[in-house]
Amino acid sequence: MPIEAVEAALPSFQGDQVQRAPKQAMDSEVFMSLLVSQLQNQDPSSPMDTNQMISQTTQLAMMEKITEMTGTIEENFFLEMRTSAATLIGKEVNYTDDAGATVSGLASAVSFAGPVPTVTIGTASIPLDQISGVVTPATATF
Repeated sequence: MPIEAVEAALPSFQGDQVQRAPKQAMDSEVFMSLLVSQLQNQDPSSPMDTNQMISQTTQLAMMEKITEMTGTIEENFFLEMRTSAATLIGKEVNYTDDAGATVSGLASAVSFAGPVPTVTIGTASIPLDQISGVVTPATATF
């Protein structure tokens, strides 16, 4: 009886394990687990000072609020980029192409598909952060 055939039929459990990437940032979950570990492992004869506990809890609350504010600021930034890109439609814009030449053209459309809005100028889709100037086209008066 060949042993190789039996081993090949068995599933490999070691290869199916999902590798988890380590966290690179401290969040409230990590902070709370550290606080709980500290409380569980403290010396009963000299417990943690209540001032320290209040201080650590306050730091946790502050960290959560700062994280929340950061998310709100990022959302506002992305909304501002979209608004700025939308106001370019119908205006003459300048940008620098890959060859280093300044190109001008009429902004005809805006796409919000990616993280940075792209403005359609002629047949080119230019990211908003590459646009270097905006001119309102002069209207003919009769």
